[in-house]
Amino acid sequence: MKLCFRCGCEVQLTSALQRTDSCRNCRSDLKVCLNCRFHDPGANNQCREPQAEWQTEKEKANFCEFFEYREVSALGAPGHGGAQSDRRRARDAFDSLFRK
Repeated sequence: MKLCFRCGCEVQLTSALQRTDSCRNCRSDLKVCLNCRFHDPGANNQCREPQAEWQTEKEKANFCEFFEYREVSALGAPGHGGAQSDRRRARDAFDSLFRK
């Protein structure tokens, strides 16, 4: 299932996602880095797609050609991680640098 990065509401797409599409619950843009399966705060440019251009605002709609909506399981456990789990993984990696 696809979830909105901001409110967590399930997103129902009846056609291909357009740049101007927004969440029916919170009206946030949907074609954003934080909803993309390639978004990774720990990667170069915060994206696992090496050909993608840098996007300065990860919460704003963009024209990225490589965007693929992030899928999560029905239990809420991310298939490739969610925006929240990506942040958590990055934070844990950072914290581990300072542990003995």
